[in-house]
Amino acid sequence: MNLRHWLLLGLLGGLAGCATTTPLEPRELFYATPSDETFREAVDLMVEQGYVVRHADISLGRAEASLARWPGYRLQLQVSEEGSGSRVSVSALSGSQPLRPNLLDPWLVALQHKLGVAP
Repeated sequence: MNLRHWLLLGLLGGLAGCATTTPLEPRELFYATPSDETFREAVDLMVEQGYVVRHADISLGRAEASLARWPGYRLQLQVSEEGSGSRVSVSALSGSQPLRPNLLDPWLVALQHKLGVAP
């Protein structure tokens, strides 16, 4: 192999390393509201905060949204039925890097207020 091939392989290997990200760690909270109501309000909250909802499926309880302005956050939402209430799991990316789960606490509190179940 000549030098050009080695350089190309090195470049491709370096790019592959850049594409890997650490796994998303979700933040979860239980709400004493039905899962369908929680899901609808969570998606509404995303829209109110300037997110563009790319995918939302109430039957699966999943939604994904991207912030329409810089710095380009993406939220991933999962709402599941738990007893008489619902469990919300949310994770986020800034660019291609996951956000620390505790940074999502304000969003979960805003959802709590929107649902009218804040302490």
